[in-house]
Formats: sequence, C-alpha cells, structure tokens
Amino acid sequence: MPSLERKRADGGRRQLRAPRLRVDTPRRAGLDPVETDRLVREVRDLTAGPRPWAPGVVVVAGRGPVIAVQEAAGWAVRYAAYDAGTGTGVELPPAARVPMTVDTPFDLASLTKLCTAIAAMQQIERGTLGIDARVGACLPGFHAAARHGVTVRQLLTHTSGLRPELPLYDCADDEERMAMLRAEEPTGAPGTYLYSDLNMLLLQYVLERVTGRTLDVLVHEGITRPLGMTATGFGPCPGAAATEDQRRPWAKAERGMLRGVVHDENAWALGGVAGHAGLFSTGPDLAILCRTLLAGGAYGPARILGPDFTDLLLAPPGLGFRVDEPWFMGELAGGGAAGHTGFTGTSLVLDRATDTFLVLLANTVHPRRQTPDSRPRAAAATRLARAVHPSPSGA
Repeated sequence: MPSLERKRADGGRRQLRAPRLRVDTPRRAGLDPVETDRLVREVRDLTAGPRPWAPGVVVVAGRGPVIAVQEAAGWAVRYAAYDAGTGTGVELPPAARVPMTVDTPFDLASLTKLCTAIAAMQQIERGTLGIDARVGACLPGFHAAARHGVTVRQLLTHTSGLRPELPLYDCADDEERMAMLRAEEPTGAPGTYLYSDLNMLLLQYVLERVTGRTLDVLVHEGITRPLGMTATGFGPCPGAAATEDQRRPWAKAERGMLRGVVHDENAWALGGVAGHAGLFSTGPDLAILCRTLLAGGAYGPARILGPDFTDLLLAPPGLGFRVDEPWFMGELAGGGAAGHTGFTGTSLVLDRATDTFLVLLANTVHPRRQTPDSRPRAAAATRLARAVHPSPSGA
C-alpha cells in the first residue's frame, strides 16, 4: 500500500493526507507504455464493426496517484430502438448520435453495491452497526430473515441463502413490494455463496433504519461529497450513456429506450435508489474511488474509512467486493485484486499488490441486453497487469 504524506493540522495534531490523482504518462506511473498502448487499441476495437461488444467504451487506468490511460471510443447514444424482427438496432442518423467522452456518465448497475458496502463499513467502523448483527434485530418486520438468523456479514458476502432477485417490478405498489421482501425465505443453506441483489436491498434497509437517513444521502454525505466525486449520484442523469430499448419478452418491463434513468427493473420500481443498482458515475470519478481504497480509505484531506476497515472490506472473501476472479480481472487476479462488474457493461478492478486500478465502462446493453461476455474486461485487466510486469514474449 502506498505511503501517506503526513501534514501538520490545526493545534499541532498530525493527520494523514493521501496524494490526489494526476494525469501523467505511463512511464511516470511505472507502467510499460507499449502495453498501455495495446490496452487503448484493444478497447477502441471493442466498439468497431456492425455488431460491436458495446457501442461505446471508456477506460481509465493507472498506478499509484497517476492516471496513465484515459480513453473514450464509440457512441454514448447510437440507436433509436431495437428491431426484434431483424435482431438489430435501429441506428440514429450520424448527426443525431452522441459521441462517447471520458466524462460521459454511465448507469453503474451492480457497481452500486460497492458504495452500499462502503456505507455499511462506515457504520461498522462507527459502532452503530455490528458486522454480525442479525437483520431481524435491525428490521423486526422482516420475519423471514429473522427466523433464519440472517446477518449483516452474510448480506455483504452473499451467503444469506437469498435467491438472486424477486419480481418487485410486477408489484402494484410499494406496500406490496415491501411485503414480498419481508416474507422472502432463504432458498439456500446459510453460509453457502449465492449472489443476490436481495442482499444489498436488505442491507440498504438496515442502513436506513440504524442511521435514519436514506441510502442516497448516506452515499453522498459519506462517500461522494468528501471525495469530490461530483459526477456520481443516483439518477436521473440526463447526459448518461443510453442503455436498453427495454421491452418484453427480453426485458421485464415495457419502458422503451432508456437514457439517464436506471436500467435495473427492480431499482426502477423502487424509485431509482436501491442498494443493488441506481448509481450513475464517470470513469474519472470511479478512479478516485479506486485510488481512495488503494490508499487505505483516504484521498487528499478526506478519509472515508480507516485502513483496518478498508482492509476488511477488500480482503478475501471481500465484503461487497469480489476478490481474485480471473473471469473479469484477467491476470490482475491472484494477489488480492478486488472489484465488481455491472450488468449494463461496467466494471472496476483495483489491485493492492501492484497499486493499480482499471475502470472499464461500456453500454453493452444498448440497444438490447445480450449474453454477458466478460472476456474484454479480463483482456483489459491482463494488459494492465502486463504493463506492470511485461511478459517475456511481449504478447
């Protein structure tokens, strides 16, 4: 972990000040420019051709306090609709398309879970929430979770046994949605890993109960505002990259082409603020979050978590974060790399062993969701790993 610079504060107290990010060359970041050039070229290629991996992509990568790669390619908005008859997108005229830029906001989808997890760790650090607290003690109305002794730790590690999701989008109103959540029984044995959006939804309600504040306020006050992540927040976000022409049968709701409103149907049904989805952000803002975690929870004069709690968040098996998963981390995996992916095409990886980070944002669901393919994510992460440790062959 990088050293932190000490600075005298008022009254002679000593505080930690972590270096802020700056844009510089790969060499200044301690990265091989040949490999970073390959990373940029391969990311650009992801948007090429009639059936690209994504219409548009943004990549931000660096090492230490240096952003060495910032690149945008393709389109933030390319299609007006999806034609189910031909199985292709209905392209907008060139003049009506919106080019992708490094500062284009994206619907983060499940990257939202990372901020929910950080918000939970902040309460654990403050002592207002126990990591092994029972959900039923915090939320007495959630009888099913109470009966099964579901804990905060199980929510954070996806070991509660709750199924992946519920059709909250089909409920008539919020009362029916909450009744469904309160009655939901675990379908798997407690302690067994089963990735579930419901874990972060329940964690959201736990946080809101113990703090008396809504999740959007907790994220803003505890994470984005102190870190200066001014482009990050829950929607609506009118300038965001477009996502999907959301219609049945491929989607779960009839909403048409989406831009600037949350893609996830359950988060939409819950008003756009949910523990598992709903945040919008940019590549540079997410780089700040990565840098903060790599620096033990500090960025500039701000500290959002103590080093011990940051370590607890990122250490195996990860609390909200996935750890060492090669299917999207490529060759960065293996030394304790942590990160996550999002259904809309978003991902981030931070590797404390090499002090590197990679943010790869894409609108892969534009104009219609497809079978997820994380090979480009893994390939980009491998390029960054090889920029730190170039392979003998230079491949």
